[in-house]
Amino acid sequence: MRDSAIKRGGGTDPLLWAAAFGLMLIGAAFIFSATADADGAAGLSWWRYHAVAHALAFGVGSAVAAALCIVDYGRLARWSLVAYWISILLLVAVFVIGVSRNGAKRWIDLGPLQFQPSEFAKIAFLFALANFLSRPADELRLPGNFIKALAMAILPFGLILKEPDLGSSLVFMPTALVMMLVAGVPKPMLGRFVGGAGILAALILVDVLFAKDGWKFIKLEEYQRRRLLVYFGVDFVPKGSTPEQARQARLLQRDTAMNVDQAMISIGSGGITGRGWRQGTQHSLGFLPRLGAHNDFIFSVIAEETGLLGSLTVLGLYGIVFFTGIRIAGESRDRLGRLLAVGVTALLFTHVFVNIGMNLRLMPVTGIPLPLLSAGGTSVLCSLVAIGILQNIHLHRRHY
Repeated sequence: MRDSAIKRGGGTDPLLWAAAFGLMLIGAAFIFSATADADGAAGLSWWRYHAVAHALAFGVGSAVAAALCIVDYGRLARWSLVAYWISILLLVAVFVIGVSRNGAKRWIDLGPLQFQPSEFAKIAFLFALANFLSRPADELRLPGNFIKALAMAILPFGLILKEPDLGSSLVFMPTALVMMLVAGVPKPMLGRFVGGAGILAALILVDVLFAKDGWKFIKLEEYQRRRLLVYFGVDFVPKGSTPEQARQARLLQRDTAMNVDQAMISIGSGGITGRGWRQGTQHSLGFLPRLGAHNDFIFSVIAEETGLLGSLTVLGLYGIVFFTGIRIAGESRDRLGRLLAVGVTALLFTHVFVNIGMNLRLMPVTGIPLPLLSAGGTSVLCSLVAIGILQNIHLHRRHY
């Protein structure tokens, strides 16, 4: 068809905006609930409260998301490889000029501005891989192109894992595999990779969980290893321990499991309707970690204070985002738009699945934010950029 037959698809999707802003409002309200007392006790001015910083990130992110809709995603994709390599350089820069917090080097500090390059890397990766996979289907059957696509995911995965940030690194491979499946990469190739990765993961788990310290091939941070031991129910008490050694090991096991145990107590204690906003006791009394209640465990705070009804509301809003993303992918008439929409949806779904699964002890505890709900300016900004990408695809979708 000639270019004159190409038309814009219409306006943005109001339901997607409504779901995103609903999640944003819930996030701001319960970050305030989880942090206001501590912020006040610390003598912080109101504009330095966590909830205010979160609201500011929402404002900036919303403006960026709206601005993204102006330029056709096809034009943005032309710069995808440049953005990808800039994000890789930023991930490398973390090891040189990054700042450490709680034993991890994940942030770059520019004075008034601190950000996590891993969040930007996710967006750049989506564009770069979608652009790469939008080539003709025959080219995707070539093993060389399959290896290149995998390498595009493995490079940021490895750098982020090294920080260490297991949670953020985990999202790259599932997202890449879903995008390659939709693009038309032969299933036998994907199957062999998934099978090999599964065998490797099993060997790593055996090495981490059961090998003696001097024989370990995989070196994880000690806190990561303890979290895996707790998740798989491995007893911390080694054979032949003295009573005192056994007591210390059980104390360590209890402390390691405390966060997820308290998260489950928070969720269970909310009942049907919850204790009420700012009436939660798990975070106010310090049972949930004060550094994590408004980040990794924000879902537990919401569940305790709003109960099953509030939890289902959050899941329902995420469901709207996911199904809208799938619908936008289905409505797209070009491969690039379809793959971008699928990638964004898979990325957001992986975040939600891992984070909420962690709160319910269905997944190991990892530091991964809940999109639009967890505190963290970079995470909020990039989550809204992801929403903006979906709106861009919907707005500029082509009818032939």
